[in-house]
Amino acid sequence: MGTPARITWVYDVVSPFAYLSLPRLAQLPPGCTVEAVPVLLAALLDHFGQRGPAEIDSKRLFTYRFVLWRARRAGLPMRFPPRHPFNPLAALRLIIAAGSTLEAARTALSAVFRDGRDVSDPKVIAELAANLGVADAEARIQDPAVKAKLRQNTEWAAAHGIFGVPTVVVGEECFWGDDAFDMALDYLADPEGFRDEAMRAAEAIPIGAARVPRA
Repeated sequence: MGTPARITWVYDVVSPFAYLSLPRLAQLPPGCTVEAVPVLLAALLDHFGQRGPAEIDSKRLFTYRFVLWRARRAGLPMRFPPRHPFNPLAALRLIIAAGSTLEAARTALSAVFRDGRDVSDPKVIAELAANLGVADAEARIQDPAVKAKLRQNTEWAAAHGIFGVPTVVVGEECFWGDDAFDMALDYLADPEGFRDEAMRAAEAIPIGAARVPRA
């Protein structure tokens, strides 16, 4: 089976794993094209009733250390912003105003996790807008069409079962997390290997017990 021509990469600039994942897109097989789709992770967490890693103290510390370790192993410079998590709305809307390109994603993610910039600061957003060639950034970020596009992206992701970022989408298959990127590459190389008896059986495993929400 030939390699699918179109890959969708779903991300939020608040995610340090998106910063790790972006350079790996260069490992996709020849012939693949990538559509970068910015979404609001907080809305996905709400939609699926999840808590983010930064909302659990012990998980938050582990996640930050894990990301730094992975960045060092990959040879990527990394510096956290002054506060995390932060409000990513302005940066996400700026990316959309700039055409939702991979270059726009790279510019914003590099500012946050390579340079440690605070993209909730209007001055930082103005600098990024100048780098991206977006005139009158403040007005563009408040543009109803730009806001609507971010909502549509996030609603599309939720409707497709995308519960976290970054996620690589290949056809109907979703591969969540930077550490699942190799899985996506294997799927692209041999999709039939993901349709064997064991993989199909995984779809039908019944739930044996469920947590009861606390009152």
